Amino acid sequence: MIGLGYRVVEGPEIEHDYYNFTALNHPPGHPARMLQDTFYVQSHPDVLLRTHTSPVQIRAMEAQPPPIFVIVPGKVYRRDSDATHSPMFHQIEGLAIAEGITLADLQGTLLALCRAIFGEERELRLRPHFFPFTEPSVEVDVSCFQCGGTGALAGGGRCNLCKGQGWIEILGAGMVDPNVLGFVEHHGYDPERVQGFAFGLGVERIAMLRHGVPDLRRFFDNDVRMLEQFH
Repeated sequence: MIGLGYRVVEGPEIEHDYYNFTALNHPPGHPARMLQDTFYVQSHPDVLLRTHTSPVQIRAMEAQPPPIFVIVPGKVYRRDSDATHSPMFHQIEGLAIAEGITLADLQGTLLALCRAIFGEERELRLRPHFFPFTEPSVEVDVSCFQCGGTGALAGGGRCNLCKGQGWIEILGAGMVDPNVLGFVEHHGYDPERVQGFAFGLGVERIAMLRHGVPDLRRFFDNDVRMLEQFH
């Protein structure tokens, strides 16, 4: 992403409700605010462990006028624990705001990113979805790198990685909602003049796919037998 002109920024893991939810267009009754999803600080109900890296979008836009092209790595926290979820995990957020940016720019950027991770032969597919802070929103799929996007293995039978679909869901993205830009309009982000896109991916999920790890929690078990596979 640095090679595409982005710069790396970071933000606090202990965050305010305003940055984590309100400024990202989450209404007061949004399910993500509920206790079963979010770790709140008991003595300060407006303070929480951030549930995504997206609050840094707002902080970065407050710190500089457009154009802005940033990539945001960091830890996030949610009340989940199973084979594909952990109470603490890592995300990478991308944000691009300038004049004339379109959904086609988002698709081209993500195609370059996916080919760097999964191989130059990969293709990308965008499917309509919903996120509070983007409009339109998309789920992003990459063509399966195990079966080449065919859904079938060379020796016969259905591909177990993509479950015969030929595509693997890897991240969510979309065009930044004008309501979000409204929270930073006085920093130069007039939604009538500039627009852009945002995307977020789970680092462990990508690593699970890339290296065939069946359980996300293995990354945090500190089992030497697991860790010695990666050098």
